[in-house]
Amino acid sequence: MAIEVTDGNFDEIVLKSGKPVVVDFWAEWCGPCRMVAPVMEEISREFSDKAVVAKCDVDNNPQVTSRFGIRNIPTVLFFKDGKVADKQVGAVPKNNFVNKLNALL
Repeated sequence: MAIEVTDGNFDEIVLKSGKPVVVDFWAEWCGPCRMVAPVMEEISREFSDKAVVAKCDVDNNPQVTSRFGIRNIPTVLFFKDGKVADKQVGAVPKNNFVNKLNALL
């Protein structure tokens, strides 16, 4: 299951992780975000031993959202070694996310 990250725990969970981290920036009111959510849950289960999948609600976490320049949602950032390694904006097929994640493993 995807971990909920916030302004308060983002650095600890995402930047200090020993594994690659996928962060889905989303909002409750966003239709395309709701399409991406089940895909993120699938990826979370399939890669549970190799990567961390997290979700960040942009409405409730303005500091992290601003820090990473999130302007459109859904935006999925891929982190490796505490740095943004890749990015995907918009609702896309699952294999787009999987291919980007596999490139970091």
